[in-house]
Amino acid sequence: MQDVIFNGSTHRKPGSRASVELVFDNQAGRAAGQWSQYAEIAVKRVLTRDGTSSYYINNLSVRRRDIQDIFLGTGLGPRAYAIIGQGMIARIIEAKPEELRVFLEEAAGVSKYKERRRETANRLHDTREHLIRVEDILRELSTQLDKLEAQATIAQRYQTLTADSEEKQLLLWLLRKNEAQAEKARQQSILTRTQIELEEQTAKLREIEAQLEILRAAYTTASDTLQAEQGLLYEINAQISQLETQIRFITETRNRIQTQIANLSAQREQWRTQATQASTELVKAEQTLASATEKSVQADQQAQTQNHALPALETRWRDAQGALTRVHAQIAQFEQTCTLETAQQQNAQQQLQQWQQRRERLHHEVRSLATPDLAQLEASRIQIAEQADQLQHQQHCLNEAQQATRHTEQVLRSAQQQWQAESAALQQLEAQLNALKQLQQSVQANDTLQPWLEQHDFATVPRLWQKLHIEPGWETALEAVLRERLAALEIADLAQTPALVAGAPAAKLAFFASPPARSSAPTTGTGLRPLFAFLRINDPNLRTVLEDWLADVFIADTLTQALAERAQLPVGSVFVVPAGHQISRVGVQFYAADYSEQAGLLTRSQEIENLDKQVRAQSLLTEDIKIGATQAEAAWRQANQTLTEARTQLEQVTQHGHALQLAALKLTQAEERYTARSAQINEELAEVVAHIETQHEHLAQAEDNFKQARQSLLAAQTTLSDEQHRFGTLEQALTQARQQAREHERSAQEAHYAVRAAANRIEELKRLIQAAHEQAEQHLNTLQQTQAELAAIHSQTLQESLEDALNARVAKEQTVLAARTELDTLGAQLRTTDEARLTSERRLQPLREQITGLQLKTQAAQLNQTQFDEQLASAGANQAELAAKLAPQLKPAALHSELTRLSQAIQALGPVNMAALDECAAARERKQFLDAQSTDLNSAIDTLETAIRKIDQETRLLLQNTFDEVNRHFGELFPRLFGGGQAKLLMTGDEILDAGVQVIAQPPGKKNSTIHLLSGGEKALTATALVFALFQLNPAPFCLLDEVDAPLDDANTERFVNLVRAMSSHTQFLFISHNKIAMEMAQQLVGVTMQEQGVSRIVAVDMEAAANFVAAA
Repeated sequence: MQDVIFNGSTHRKPGSRASVELVFDNQAGRAAGQWSQYAEIAVKRVLTRDGTSSYYINNLSVRRRDIQDIFLGTGLGPRAYAIIGQGMIARIIEAKPEELRVFLEEAAGVSKYKERRRETANRLHDTREHLIRVEDILRELSTQLDKLEAQATIAQRYQTLTADSEEKQLLLWLLRKNEAQAEKARQQSILTRTQIELEEQTAKLREIEAQLEILRAAYTTASDTLQAEQGLLYEINAQISQLETQIRFITETRNRIQTQIANLSAQREQWRTQATQASTELVKAEQTLASATEKSVQADQQAQTQNHALPALETRWRDAQGALTRVHAQIAQFEQTCTLETAQQQNAQQQLQQWQQRRERLHHEVRSLATPDLAQLEASRIQIAEQADQLQHQQHCLNEAQQATRHTEQVLRSAQQQWQAESAALQQLEAQLNALKQLQQSVQANDTLQPWLEQHDFATVPRLWQKLHIEPGWETALEAVLRERLAALEIADLAQTPALVAGAPAAKLAFFASPPARSSAPTTGTGLRPLFAFLRINDPNLRTVLEDWLADVFIADTLTQALAERAQLPVGSVFVVPAGHQISRVGVQFYAADYSEQAGLLTRSQEIENLDKQVRAQSLLTEDIKIGATQAEAAWRQANQTLTEARTQLEQVTQHGHALQLAALKLTQAEERYTARSAQINEELAEVVAHIETQHEHLAQAEDNFKQARQSLLAAQTTLSDEQHRFGTLEQALTQARQQAREHERSAQEAHYAVRAAANRIEELKRLIQAAHEQAEQHLNTLQQTQAELAAIHSQTLQESLEDALNARVAKEQTVLAARTELDTLGAQLRTTDEARLTSERRLQPLREQITGLQLKTQAAQLNQTQFDEQLASAGANQAELAAKLAPQLKPAALHSELTRLSQAIQALGPVNMAALDECAAARERKQFLDAQSTDLNSAIDTLETAIRKIDQETRLLLQNTFDEVNRHFGELFPRLFGGGQAKLLMTGDEILDAGVQVIAQPPGKKNSTIHLLSGGEKALTATALVFALFQLNPAPFCLLDEVDAPLDDANTERFVNLVRAMSSHTQFLFISHNKIAMEMAQQLVGVTMQEQGVSRIVAVDMEAAANFVAAA
């Protein structure tokens, strides 16, 4: 597409972009969508060199798809029938039936419906994908929710135990804080006494240190004096060393200079010898140079003489070479002429043979043409009619099978949804039952009485709560009344209990013995309801025990009712309400669970029993629903199989019908081909005879031309032999002369080289002699300087200075010895005083260590107090309230034991998911949301499927009406263009949405024939009639025709022009043509010219204005 951008010319710069704009009149409001409100619509495209395209509608930037949507259903879409270019006429007529249906859909305006159906189908596919994902998430979420509910129950128990443990921990910290505070006060008292003793010992140490400082000052003075004397001694020693070093250096220098003098004398003699040798070689080199110069002059003279003779020989050689080349060119031209004439003879013979062979093939084809069977064609048409009836019957069966399948599918979906709901309910009940069972087993396993029971062989004896059953809602009331008796153990005789007192259990424990059963339960005459009446007990002995324990316990529905009726209670009796609160005649006792092992055992036991019954009932219900769903699935599979069979039979009948139609079409086409081919063969035979006569004439003319070219070639070959002999002689003489000239030049070059070598050698020897003289003179000067330096060296003065320095060193050593003796005396006194100081310090060290230890203990107590105080503060504890809860006899060990017990209880719960409570609530909320989403998606699927069916129904109806209308217009326009004949459109399938369209055209004077056997002009007129038939149904805003009239003769062009002129009242026509007849109907002519190279310009002529201008002129 970048080729449409202006690339520049000689005087113009290239453009960076190209743009095209079409302006449409929309006063009729035919444009679709939001643009229908505009009276004029301008559509513009801008293309840049980087390949980027921008689209505009009324100068507003839009997408390419927005522009396509405007033209959907107008005939100007991507598959438009209103824009017909060169060769498109043949493609329209020769298109496959399925491809031709596209033009019919565009005329019917179905393209927008198909686009809507495609988008709806995509949304339907996406919705089904979303529904599958939502259902997967729901199944996974249901399983996760069951686990979270069980974890939430354990988390609640964990929170209760943790709160109790935190309270005990705070009490322990407060108790430890108080102990640390007391320890701190005790250690502070001991520290004060020890510090007083340390101060006394420190005063004694200060006196000793004062004496020690005086001795250290005297010792320092003596040490400074000694160091000063030693410094002077060190300076004298350094002076002696320096003098000795200078004497050694003078001796070494004298030896070195003497050696250097001997070396310089030897090197001076060597340079003098080299100068003498170089002078001798210089004389020889001058003689060699004179001889080489004489030889060089002689060689130059010989080479110059030989070079003067070469130009004349080269000129004669080039003349002979030119003559030889001209003769070769003439021979090549004559040979080419002979070859060309020979090729023309062969070509003429080959073409003559081909035309003769084609004549034979045409005669053979005429003899082999088969006459079509008309009886078989009529029988095929009868079978097609019968097949249409059978196809209608199979279509009816398919519709019934589809309805049955949809009904069974709805039943199956309903059954599956019901089974899933009941299965989820069953899983929830099972999860609750398992959680309660695990909690009940955990409580029993962590019973603190278990070791004692196992010790006394009571571990296997069932508890009382395991034998009790009470009406729902009164479990808490029974627990509040019985308390620890709810977990009582049955023994044969209560007289055994005194033996258990010595090893009493660590917690509360009750025993009971079954007394003889009473004949009847005690009755009360007050009208009150005893709690015992709500128990369901089959064991008569156990009933007697509970009658005794619950004899004075009555029930009330509410606390208010119990308070109002408490005056009716017998003496010693109480009311109990469902929450466990007890009301007597004179008091109220509120009940609260104590979080012991027995709390909630009876409630959980009865709840487990009820849940077990619900699980069994739910399992039976779920199984029944599953059986129903299985039966519904079997019915759906059977209906689906029936639908598949019906579709298969329909496809078989359809295929058979297509086969019959194809066979009939083949017979019809065979008859048409027979007639057309016979006439075509006769025309081709006449054309072949004419070509054979023409080829005979060409063959005779080629033979005459070959003979003339052959004679000219023989004469040129004779001339070529003479020229080649003369050219060879001259070339040999020239070669010998060139060889002699090269030898003389090489001799001259060698002589020149010898002269240059001798001159270079002379220069080199002169430089060597000069260098030898310079080096000898330089060595002589260096030798004289070295001898003068040797004479200037003296060492007598240095020897005298060395003897004076040795005498001064002996005197200074005696002074240093006296100072060292005085320093040793003061050092002994200083050491004695220092030992006394060390003894006093050693006495102070135990006291300091004791004070340090006491300070550490005090700080440790302070740290403990601060640590526990910070822990209490970080926990947000109220220390005043905690102090009130501290009993005097409470010890840290007891709190430790209680914390250990609570920790074991927490550990017995196993891993606890503290986020389970929030996660469980979030999961429930998410499940409700997903259930709503699933319902919405199912509703959306039904809506989209209904929309697709509605679109297909509307499309089918619209396409059928369009086909009938276009077929009618096509049948009317075809005779107008051809001056007679008939044409029609055929549908090649039963389902109009998928069927193809076939064009049947019969021009006047011809039998019914397919369009493939029409001529180019007939195809063009047929395509024009079809396009105009589409226009009459759905006129496009404009139509572009690109040389459509090219294959038409003048008569057909007149018909085409008349039809276009008639259609122009509804449609604007833009046509490209070279036909004068077509140009005459134009109202405006537009041409393209190139006045400047590479720059196109538009030239437009308004025909009406031009006619007025001519009339005025």
